[in-house]
Amino acid sequence: MNVELARRQMIEQQVRAWSVLDERVLGAMAQVRRELFVPDGFREVAFADTNIPLGHGQSMLAPKVEGRVLQSLELGATDQVLEVGTGSGFLSACLARLAHHVRSLEIFPDLSARAVENLRASGISGVSVETLDAMTMAEEHRYDAIAVTGSLPAYDERFQRALKVGGRMFIVVGDAPVMDALLVRRLSRDQWVRESLFETILEPLVNAPQPSRFLF
Repeated sequence: MNVELARRQMIEQQVRAWSVLDERVLGAMAQVRRELFVPDGFREVAFADTNIPLGHGQSMLAPKVEGRVLQSLELGATDQVLEVGTGSGFLSACLARLAHHVRSLEIFPDLSARAVENLRASGISGVSVETLDAMTMAEEHRYDAIAVTGSLPAYDERFQRALKVGGRMFIVVGDAPVMDALLVRRLSRDQWVRESLFETILEPLVNAPQPSRFLF
């Protein structure tokens, strides 16, 4: 495989073609060596338009989805970012290229450890990986941007409360086969606004709250 050709094709034919036009985002995705973040045995499909399994029912997002996540957050060089779901660490690395610091939470210890190794091998700094269940969070007004890489069957306000005023969050809500990718902005202490970005399907976060079910 010609790695650099495959990387360029990923950027131009998948990411840019899916309306990711922010050159900072495209540059970050081109600079981070994606092939170092895929599990053993998947190097040949590192740049393919597909999710890549990581174990525990988790997966590495398709490049075009990662591009949309990064673009929607409108990251600045001084931003403090929370990532929920470290996975392989590739998106963490891209976030770190665009922001000041990334705190990344991963519930599975082996994925956390592997992500740390991947980030180190790639020379990426500015990312702190923690093994933690994000559904235990109770933070307020801490982050400029939040990327939630698993879905929520029922919306949970704990993450939006962790945004600073002016902060942005990417999150996917709903049940298969239709889930809605949302951009949530915090306008003031008590006001948020949601914008629908696109439809997709992501595995739910472990321990995510379930919607109320009617019983007949």
